[in-house]
Amino acid sequence: MFKLEKKTNRIYIIYWILLSYVVSALVWWLIALNKQNEQMSVLKKKEILKNDILFFEKEKNINEAKKRKTAQYYGEGATFLLLILAGAIFVFRAIRKELRLSAEQKSFLMAITHELKTPIAISKLNLETIQKHKLTNEQQVKLLSNTLAETNRLDTLCSNLLLSSQIESNGYSVAKENINLSELLNNCATTYTNRFLNRVFNTNIQKEIFVFGDVFLLQMGINNLIENAIKYSEKEKPINIILSLSKNIATIKIIDEGKGIPDLDKNLIFNKFYRTGNDATKTSKGTGLGLYIVKKICLTHDGNITIDNNPKGGSIFTFALKALK
Repeated sequence: MFKLEKKTNRIYIIYWILLSYVVSALVWWLIALNKQNEQMSVLKKKEILKNDILFFEKEKNINEAKKRKTAQYYGEGATFLLLILAGAIFVFRAIRKELRLSAEQKSFLMAITHELKTPIAISKLNLETIQKHKLTNEQQVKLLSNTLAETNRLDTLCSNLLLSSQIESNGYSVAKENINLSELLNNCATTYTNRFLNRVFNTNIQKEIFVFGDVFLLQMGINNLIENAIKYSEKEKPINIILSLSKNIATIKIIDEGKGIPDLDKNLIFNKFYRTGNDATKTSKGTGLGLYIVKKICLTHDGNITIDNNPKGGSIFTFALKALK
């Protein structure tokens, strides 16, 4: 990362040096032309005979021509300067965006490599342990449950990667239908309750709330929000899953009691590859795709996703959808 920052700083230094050179050349060109205009005016005046009856009229014409030339040079110089500055701002923003994207992609590749290798390594170790050692039934069940949890985690990760790619290329075909959101959310909550036996999940799901949407996308969006709450809160802290209906709007709330999200990051966490904190503090698992996908799913369903601070600490993610009457 230090090498990347050093390279980025070098690019910026070269950019500003080149821009300074171009602006300096433009200023020098303007000064040279203005000086040349002054000299030409003096030479023309010397050619006029003082006893010429049209002396004052010719001198006046020379002065007016000089003023026109000066105005022309300053006008052209100002136009060129504005064009150069506009182009410089555009190029600077493009370079900064590309460098930032490059850094985010590099961070993503490192994270995805770790995310892929970890469940594979754990699952392999668990299966080898079962194969090589005589274990009690309880020990086998524990290892198999752990392996299944890692497999589910790997499946979620692959689904996120695939869906992200399809969304970017407009390759996903949305299949909307009438969905019992209450049942869908209850199934998601039950799945995570069974997967994470050491976590506390409190549910308050209003029954018989229906929406028009894509089952797969909504399930993935809900799962990503729950995964996010699990990831960024301590094991002993509860996670609240709430579904309510008000004024024909179905509202899903996923509430955790973790460290929360800084206000400066709240507008950025839905960006692709973005993860809160700096590289030194990004110790939690993740690729920066989960909330990006949630945002895209929300937009696909004409919904709204917001984040607020939990008074008890942590975050409140609110996913709002239009309900069917």
